[in-house]
Amino acid sequence: MKFNTKIPKPLKQAYNEELKRYSFCLENKQYSNAWYHLERSHIIGQSYPIEHTYSHWLMLKFGFMQKDTKEVLGQIIRLLVGGWKSFIDHVPLGNTGSANVPPLKSMPISNDIKNLFNSK
Repeated sequence: MKFNTKIPKPLKQAYNEELKRYSFCLENKQYSNAWYHLERSHIIGQSYPIEHTYSHWLMLKFGFMQKDTKEVLGQIIRLLVGGWKSFIDHVPLGNTGSANVPPLKSMPISNDIKNLFNSK
C-alpha cells in the first residue's frame, strides 16, 4: 500500500497558484471563478492529506459565505474522511470536491492538470 505524506514540488506550486487565484477572485467578488480555482486546487491536492483537507476547509468556509447549506454539510462530511483517504492513496481522481458531485466519483481531468500529474 502506498502512503502519501508530502506533495511533490511541481504539484505544490500549481496547488498554491490555484489558491492564489481563488483568493484574488474571492476578494474581487468573482465567486464562480473563485470556486473554479478552489475545485482545481482540490483536484491537484486530493492525493495528499494536508492539501486535500485544506481545500475542503476552504470549500466549507466558502459554503458558509454563500449561505449554501448543502455545500456546508457536504464539506463537513468530506473533512471527516478526505484526509485519511488521501493518506492511503484511495481518492477518486478528478473529483472536484464539491457537494454537488458524489464524493467517490472519478471525473475527467483537464489536460493541463493531466500534464502536471505526468511531470511529477
